[in-house]
Amino acid sequence: MLDQITPIIHTYNEAANIRRTLAAVSWATEVLVIDSFSDDQTLPICESFSNVRVVQNKYLGPTDQSNFGLTQDINTDWVLAMDADYVVSNELQKELANLAPDKDVKGFEVSFEYLIHGKPLTGSLYPPRTSLYRKAYAHYRRDGHTQRVVIDGLVLKLEHKMQHDDRKPYPRWLASQRKYAAQEAQKLAKANWQKLSWPDRLRVWGIAPLAIVPYTLFAKGLIRNGSAGFEYTGQRLIAELYLQMARLKLRFAGKPADLK
Repeated sequence: MLDQITPIIHTYNEAANIRRTLAAVSWATEVLVIDSFSDDQTLPICESFSNVRVVQNKYLGPTDQSNFGLTQDINTDWVLAMDADYVVSNELQKELANLAPDKDVKGFEVSFEYLIHGKPLTGSLYPPRTSLYRKAYAHYRRDGHTQRVVIDGLVLKLEHKMQHDDRKPYPRWLASQRKYAAQEAQKLAKANWQKLSWPDRLRVWGIAPLAIVPYTLFAKGLIRNGSAGFEYTGQRLIAELYLQMARLKLRFAGKPADLK
């Protein structure tokens, strides 16, 4: 089924990641890159792959950018929606090649293997996503700092995992986490308590930073991953602390602004 799938990858200054991502989808007849006017080496790297087509679009948020990608001229029924730090593993590629979904199947959810400096972790908090789907049955909606695809039809689960391997510099990661925290704080401020997940309820109670370290190291088993496991745990702690600071800022600033 590989010739029936067009990977769609979103980029902005992803020179640290994009070569690995594109190399892992060299099987695709065409890869569509939606670029938000990168000014590093992202575009030259993309141009070095003969199966890559780049379309540039002003970034107005992840939801708008994802829906924009679906409006482009795509010659396959199926798309594989990817971030620039996603890598299709060899096992996942073989599974995609052997897929023969029935007509009523409109999408597939994929789980992730998280890597730190290229080293796989035994677990992570990164959620599964519906990344493979029939383009005609999909659209995106806003969900906090990110977006969720809405599929009109049956969604199944893939057996093998996508890899998440982000190697951008830490200052940029920190800046992103501060931005994400502000957006997540607004989402939580407006959320219906009954519809919140337990992790989000811990965030509303303000105790998520206390729970994240033992949960990540012991419940998820990352203590077995040595320095990579501790680094990932530290990242999650920083993200939770940023979120609590953003919630406090919102509380003192008043009513949160509407999100796009």
